[in-house]
Amino acid sequence: MSSALYSMDVLRRAAGISAYPPLEQADFVEERRSPTCGSRVSVSLRVDEAGRITAFGVDAKACALGQAASAILAAQAVGADRATIESVSEAWRGYLAGEQDALPDWPDLALLAAGRDYPARHPSMRLAFEATVAALARAQGDTSS
Repeated sequence: MSSALYSMDVLRRAAGISAYPPLEQADFVEERRSPTCGSRVSVSLRVDEAGRITAFGVDAKACALGQAASAILAAQAVGADRATIESVSEAWRGYLAGEQDALPDWPDLALLAAGRDYPARHPSMRLAFEATVAALARAQGDTSS
């Protein structure tokens, strides 16, 4: 693996996941698993009446990239709504898949840009975003996600 893939910044971010423990009193909890690598990420959130995240926790049993992606999401999730998270999630998927060249507009995702060259790592780096989209969909009564 490239040293850029597991840079010191990525490893610091992964280690920082402990700053976002799962919420004991969550409104919604969603888990996603990667069949490719076995990573598992569970997000727990509280939302307000407008559907904005008011508290966010995560449990990431994933590689350093999955943990770092989870921490990057968690650091900015409070205040975001479903449309915002869906947009970033889809843009992140598209970036990783090579469908677009621009990184999503989300702080610090550039730290994981080198992961684009390692398709086996993509699912782990998307899990927290996908789980959060599903949780927010449930918050709006949409059970199709």
